[in-house]
Amino acid sequence: MLKNLASSLFLTERDAEFDDNAPKVKGRVVTTVEKAKEVRPLVERCITIARRSLQHTEAAREFQTDAKRGSEEWRSWRGSDQWLKWNQTIAPVVAARRRALQMLGDKQAVQILFDDIAPRFEDRDGGYTRILKLAFPRLGDAGRQAILEFVGTNDRVSKASEKPVFDDDDSADTVTEETATDDAPAEEVAEATAEKKDEDKE
Repeated sequence: MLKNLASSLFLTERDAEFDDNAPKVKGRVVTTVEKAKEVRPLVERCITIARRSLQHTEAAREFQTDAKRGSEEWRSWRGSDQWLKWNQTIAPVVAARRRALQMLGDKQAVQILFDDIAPRFEDRDGGYTRILKLAFPRLGDAGRQAILEFVGTNDRVSKASEKPVFDDDDSADTVTEETATDDAPAEEVAEATAEKKDEDKE
């Protein structure tokens, strides 16, 4: 169950524009609080394994070839020393993919993990997911619901509010304009505001 839930979280990042079962929001699944807390360490561990293999992938690009598989150029590269260096350099990446496949059990989820998600968290040392509790229980069994999502994609940006500016001359004008109605003209409101200021000074 946890493997399927973790794979579902990774599969929400796929290109599902024409799928019948496209995810509503990428990088997010809704489940119960207990399941989210249980699957979170599995997801974090998979991302860490994929993230650590990125340096080996970059090192292997130096020795790889762009030749089509099965062509003469590819066969000559296959028997060279460059292929041997590439094979030794790419071995940790293959081992990491096999380990992730063992943990997830889904080849497509592993491919998305290594190709899309791991480069996104290359400079982050943990804390790749967050759990947000929902206010309403699940219909049917009244289970407590939560959102499990990746950090960085659906972040809430908090903006600091601007400090209000109070100016004595402008405030009198705004008061007269805002408080003036059809029954009380602006001149009467201005006179009442001026009388109130005089009383406050006394």
